[in-house]
Amino acid sequence: MSQTVLTDVFYENFDLHPLLQQGLAAAGITRTTPIQALTLPVALLGRDVAGQAQTGTGKTFAFLVALMNRLLNNPAAPDRKDADPRALIIAPTRELAIQIEKDFQVIGKATGLRSALIYGGVDYDKQRQQLRDGCDIIIATPGRLLDYYKQDVFGFGSVEVMVIDEADRMFDLGFIKDVRFIFRRLPSREARQVLLFSATLSHRVLELAYEHMHEAEKLVVETENVTADRVRQVVYFPSKEEKMPLLLNLLEESKTERSIIFVNTKAAAERITDRLKRHNFRVGAISGDVPQVKRQKLLQRFQDGQIDLLVATDVAARGLHIPAVSHVFNYDLPQDAEDYVHRIGRTARLGAEGDAISFACDLYAMGLPDIETYINQKIPTASIDAKMLVMPPPRPRADGVQDEIDDPNDNDGHIPTRGAPPEKGDRGGRDGRGGPRAGERSGSRERRPRPPREDRPAAAADAVSTEVPMKTVVVAETVAELPAAAQAMADASAPKKRRRRGGRGRGAREGAEGGNAGGAGHADNGANRRNGGREGSNGGRNTSSAGNGASARSTVKEQQPGAPRHAEGQSNPNRRPSRQVTASRPASAPAAPPAKEKVGLLRRIGRLFGGR
Repeated sequence: MSQTVLTDVFYENFDLHPLLQQGLAAAGITRTTPIQALTLPVALLGRDVAGQAQTGTGKTFAFLVALMNRLLNNPAAPDRKDADPRALIIAPTRELAIQIEKDFQVIGKATGLRSALIYGGVDYDKQRQQLRDGCDIIIATPGRLLDYYKQDVFGFGSVEVMVIDEADRMFDLGFIKDVRFIFRRLPSREARQVLLFSATLSHRVLELAYEHMHEAEKLVVETENVTADRVRQVVYFPSKEEKMPLLLNLLEESKTERSIIFVNTKAAAERITDRLKRHNFRVGAISGDVPQVKRQKLLQRFQDGQIDLLVATDVAARGLHIPAVSHVFNYDLPQDAEDYVHRIGRTARLGAEGDAISFACDLYAMGLPDIETYINQKIPTASIDAKMLVMPPPRPRADGVQDEIDDPNDNDGHIPTRGAPPEKGDRGGRDGRGGPRAGERSGSRERRPRPPREDRPAAAADAVSTEVPMKTVVVAETVAELPAAAQAMADASAPKKRRRRGGRGRGAREGAEGGNAGGAGHADNGANRRNGGREGSNGGRNTSSAGNGASARSTVKEQQPGAPRHAEGQSNPNRRPSRQVTASRPASAPAAPPAKEKVGLLRRIGRLFGGR
């Protein structure tokens, strides 16, 4: 701790438990801060306290020391169950609950007290089992805590100390109903101790204190300003489009090593993070939608110096103690004046110095008067040079540096997938066995582009265009047979009505047509099988009509260039069978009789009475 914010009151001057004194000495904490020196004499006596002080002045250690000293000096109730806690600490955000747990581990290792950290977004069953195993102190957010309580995992009947940290934030996040629900299930006011701490004590918070606390004493650390005295504040007035180049130029000029950029929305956080990465800054983004596992990783990497810039919404503005934060940028001015105090409180902690730079653009500048009224001071303004509004070139990227997107091991606790699952009914492969195609990687949905068609030579194209797929020639041996042959060729060239596929009586019709076409030979050895079948049928009919009383013979010849030839009576095994295959029968075979129409019962009755 810096010597500038420490008082002359030592922890050894208080009547603390020896194990607690040992833990404080091992952590190097010997002197108190103003809020600790003001609240500990009252809290150690077992009285309720409502404390207010600037952010970053050691409020967490103030209530932790009072709570742990009471649990160590007083035995537990004889009727207490193993799963029931003795103390309860409620925090509005997960990050604040994690920070309180870390501070407890710093000074509580030698005390033997067990703690349980309960918050959402992590393993549900593991936390429930931890509560069933028993603990002395529960550090939790209200939502997940009440979920376990309603399942009878633990009870509130043995709680001796109740702590509410950042009580004003409980109202902002809508947790005040949950807090009142917990208060109504605690032991009586005389049998419990309630400690309430916050950087701001609004009228709503004081009303909650007077309603559920027993003769609470309000203790406020008097300061000239609500904000920390060692924070150098300044505000710029750029337009919405000028904020990004101004931010990049300020980052280049200040040479910041650890800074936080606050925004109001998740979309703005993602947009700014993407732009900073393109300028080769080591940056991470944290918002309410980021999974809890990734939040903790990002905060830890920011504290370890692996990330220089942290773009965050107000989820990171409360209770986080990150040392050596030199600059805080309010890219968007907060809509609540209290949030401004908590934002700039991330720098200049425990007597250090820091800078708070705010952008009052045309969207959020209307909140500046309320902020200045709340902090009781006028924020100095700064002019913007024209060169500060020019987008700077990307800075050189340091070797061996990876941001959170480039981390291959950061999968947020989920199994990484390389592609979306196939839709219902899709077997995932061309052969229907679910395997990928040859030459493709597993899980990839991208298809290779189809190669362009090769241009055929002009001669080949002309040859194809002039080819006749199938030509029927009727040969007449005598002059008398010429009119019949000409009529047959005319019938073959005339367009025929398209036959209907399917339907009732299809087999009978195909059998009759196949019988008529049987005398014409095979008609299924060409590219256009349907035309061949029609022409063969016509040729058969004309030949039979012209051959009465004469020794004439008509032959139907089918010519198709390029088509493979097969032996007589054999079909092409590689061809797909047609739905209209004509039967191959000898020319002398008689035509099959048409199928007799089946007459229904109603029609027969109608004919009987109708006289037909």
